[in-house]
Amino acid sequence: MEKLAIFDVDFTLTKKETLMELYKFVVFKNFKNIRFLPRALFSGLMYSIKVYDEKRVKESFLKFIDKIHEEDLDNLAKEYYSKVLKKILYKDAIDMIKKLKDEGCKIYLISASPEFYLKELYDIKEVDVIIGTKFRVENGFFARQMDGLNCKGEEKVRRLKEYLKENNIEVDYKNSYMFSDSLSDKPLLDLVGNPYLINYKKKNDFKVLNWK
Repeated sequence: MEKLAIFDVDFTLTKKETLMELYKFVVFKNFKNIRFLPRALFSGLMYSIKVYDEKRVKESFLKFIDKIHEEDLDNLAKEYYSKVLKKILYKDAIDMIKKLKDEGCKIYLISASPEFYLKELYDIKEVDVIIGTKFRVENGFFARQMDGLNCKGEEKVRRLKEYLKENNIEVDYKNSYMFSDSLSDKPLLDLVGNPYLINYKKKNDFKVLNWK
């Protein structure tokens, strides 16, 4: 049986929200992309008043890369990782990944953020599996449509178990770990014997680690 060390990404491994950082990076590359900011703000407002769900918010927000060729999207993701994403990782998070890998855990990153750029985190040699929100590519072009459900909450557990079943992996959950900054990950936190919240300030029933 395998021991897992599962990590959320945004504000667990990273100091900032990765999708917004991607947008800022695209604006920096070409300031004309600032024209998509009103759409992003509107989508956020609609979500805050419960008119949009997270799926619709993400599909709307990603207009700034709509219909980009798959190869160009891959190149953008690689550049974003090297210039931004790898520089906003918590050192303590990377140290924990290395420590638990040395102790025999398989390292899983499971996030609601888009998988098309999260996959660049395989650059961290200890990472074994990355599961994120999927988006469709149609005829070689990014379609801005979510492929399946937003990978959050119970969906993270479903996607994890789907992967384990497909690969005939049995897990020692009692001796596995889960790290997240949010109680939205309670389904995964409850799944393992060693759950931790990261930089969490409110009262809760989990152990809290403060990462920098």
